[in-house]
Amino acid sequence: MSGRNSGAAQAKGVSMRAGIPFVRRTAADALAAEHLRLFRNYEAMELGWFWATDADGRITYLSDSVAHAIGESPEAVLGRDFIEVFKHAADDADFDAEPRRTLPFQMARQGRFETVPVRVEVAEKERWWALSGQPQTDSRGTFCGYLGHGVDVTKEQHAALESNRLAMYDPLTGLPNRRRMGGLLDSTIAAFRSQQRPCALLLIDLDRFKQINDSLGHPVGDALLKLVAERLSNIVGDSEKIARMGGDEFQIILPDAHDRIAINELATRIIESVSHPYYINGSRCMIGASIGIAVSPYDATTSDELVRNADLALYAAKGAGRGRARFFSSDLLKMAEDRRLLEHDLIDALGNGEFAVHYQPVVSAKTEEVTGFEALLRWNHPKRGRISPSIFIPIAEDANLIPQLGEWTLRQACKDAATWPGNLRVAVNVSPIQFASEALPAIVMSALANSGLKPERLELEITESVFLGDGSETDARFAALKRVGVRLALDDFGTGYSSLGYLKSAPFDKIKIDQSFVRGTTEEGARNQAIIAAIVALANAMNMETTAEGIESFDQLETMRRLNVSHIQGFLYSRAVPNEDLSTHVVNGRWVITPQGPAKQRHIRHTTFRKVGVIHDNHYYAAVLKNVSASGALIEGIVDVPEGTQFVIDLGDGQMVVAIVRRALGQQQGIEFEQPLVEDASGTLTTRHRVSPRVLAESGLLKQGNSLVAKSGEGQLSLPAFHTVTEWGGIESA
Repeated sequence: MSGRNSGAAQAKGVSMRAGIPFVRRTAADALAAEHLRLFRNYEAMELGWFWATDADGRITYLSDSVAHAIGESPEAVLGRDFIEVFKHAADDADFDAEPRRTLPFQMARQGRFETVPVRVEVAEKERWWALSGQPQTDSRGTFCGYLGHGVDVTKEQHAALESNRLAMYDPLTGLPNRRRMGGLLDSTIAAFRSQQRPCALLLIDLDRFKQINDSLGHPVGDALLKLVAERLSNIVGDSEKIARMGGDEFQIILPDAHDRIAINELATRIIESVSHPYYINGSRCMIGASIGIAVSPYDATTSDELVRNADLALYAAKGAGRGRARFFSSDLLKMAEDRRLLEHDLIDALGNGEFAVHYQPVVSAKTEEVTGFEALLRWNHPKRGRISPSIFIPIAEDANLIPQLGEWTLRQACKDAATWPGNLRVAVNVSPIQFASEALPAIVMSALANSGLKPERLELEITESVFLGDGSETDARFAALKRVGVRLALDDFGTGYSSLGYLKSAPFDKIKIDQSFVRGTTEEGARNQAIIAAIVALANAMNMETTAEGIESFDQLETMRRLNVSHIQGFLYSRAVPNEDLSTHVVNGRWVITPQGPAKQRHIRHTTFRKVGVIHDNHYYAAVLKNVSASGALIEGIVDVPEGTQFVIDLGDGQMVVAIVRRALGQQQGIEFEQPLVEDASGTLTTRHRVSPRVLAESGLLKQGNSLVAKSGEGQLSLPAFHTVTEWGGIESA
């Protein structure tokens, strides 16, 4: 090559060495090579990876390690749509909705984005990558694709997910916590509001958990809470509907729960399951549960109101004796205030002489002769009159007045019984609180000594819940009482924490069969007779007497006699009477009672006085519900109604029931329900289903004065068939 050609080549950056041309490396070339070397080394160390796309989102570069990780070869992914390659990750339901939208949306808007998380399965293991992208433009500013970067953030993401889980779930039981359940309740009620769909809330409080936690220690208490959570999950089936709210309180959400009886049955199963014994580190633990229930939209329209009302229902359930469920009702708000006032009055009632003891006869089933009496405490409030024990006893428990009231009742009963002629016995209830006291045997001996009553004439009625305490202390208390010489009766047998095991050691003289078993004995298909027969056989085998409580009809009495129950107690023979009246009945130590009452068991009739609506054709009549049972009611306020007339009774709160007039006398009608009412957990009669406000609104009918008209106003109104009685006694047209 000539020098001229050589010079030209050098001028173009091309050198001649041994006649061979080569390209001279500039400083920029060296820097680019160093960048490439660092780039390759970064990829090789798998500290991160790179990707690039063209303007249409097709991949122009993807690090080999990532291509292999998603199961593709590096060459196979070139030219494919970037979003499609990572679609399975971007559509994954497990990661946050906002990042899930960000990747395709950000790329579509051709903007810069950083650390967008995507989840992938790499070698059957979960990995998380954070993607960042920088849009690229040409010299004219036209978008021409992305240059991007990705890093493995699996550890960080797992830590974040675990932190989020801990924030939303109870670390002890694994159930949702208060925060998560609050969010679920808010969203459920909000979603259901427009369609008026029901949502039930159950608040569960564990009874006697604190005693176990204090006596056996927190590790046992924690283990017990875990077992309770497992039992709740087994019953409900979906643990995401159950939350531990803290301490020993749990919450259950039941969307679309419209059947109050089904809700009540679930609550009953929960109480029964939670109340079964637990065995932890060799210790036998017995607890119970009380449940408060509220249902939106009938009881509340917001989550805060629903929780408050369920809490009021829970308080009412605990106040009614614990171990039961209670539905919210509007009167609980007033009852809460009344309860506060009654508690204040109750503190002074004993000192003011407002209490008295009445006595209900216990009768021999064979001879109808009275063998003894059960002592029942009565409170005569100076302003409110007679206060039911079902009201003041729970208040006394909360006010820690049970020991004082129990001791006063015992001493008064012994004092009264000592004046009775003959050898009639007196039975006195002993609460679990009294039984747990070491002073009980001494108090009993003192009451007997001061009254002069013979020990064998005193019978102490004890419920099964006393067996929840320490076994050795329970046995010692029984032994001490038997040394005093008193009789012992097992009260409300079969309704609590029944176990045949303790009957072997507990020295009972009598088993009292709870009236809940008696009521169902005459119903077709009921199993109560078989249960009572088994109780009687067990008692006879152990030389114990039996008393059936709550006998109110002759068919119940005959059933108890046929089942060989030895003693009867109930209104069929007598209500509880004051001590001063016994002298007129007991002659020479004997009182033979002739039973009086209905021939057959009737549904319990609840006396009431409240306004209801009566719908006939297209007219709406105002009436008063005077009393009601499961099968029918007495209404007053409509005249000239023939027997056989069919009504729809509006009981309020969405409770609609079809009824037929069976008896009519003046302005009163005895009606029979087409479908019987049912008792909820609080004993209140209610329809099995309720009509939601939305359904009523969509029914096409509006109340206009005393008539029901179509919303469009096109319906033809008929003349009212009946008249209603005004509040002042006159008669007016409907």
